[in-house]
Amino acid sequence: MKISIRTVLIAGLSALLTLATARAGSPIPETVMITFHPKRGSEQALADVIARHWAVARRLELVVDAPHVTLRGFDGGGNAYFVEVLTWRDAAIPDSAPKPILELWDQMNALVESRNDRPGLDLREVTVLSPQR
Repeated sequence: MKISIRTVLIAGLSALLTLATARAGSPIPETVMITFHPKRGSEQALADVIARHWAVARRLELVVDAPHVTLRGFDGGGNAYFVEVLTWRDAAIPDSAPKPILELWDQMNALVESRNDRPGLDLREVTVLSPQR
């Protein structure tokens, strides 16, 4: 049986079209790193809101379980800061976040301040390089 180049090309294009269509409907995850600069005296309140945000986002199935980490550090002036890394199940979620998430974001913004020419809440998309354990 002889297979023509035309048949192979049509089959290949059909497979690519099927794959592209399947991916178009699939969510595309987005991993973000958020740095929070709490106002002096609001460190614990902000830590509590960050923890509630994660719990609500998980309950609403907006994030994937890993990677997720929340860290606390201190800058050269002794001011606390927090860093959270999380992955949205779909990159479109933050643009159409549900009301409970929006309310937590409002609380976060009320507890942070800009510092060293950086916003109080600094969000950046990142890529996870290390494998999950």
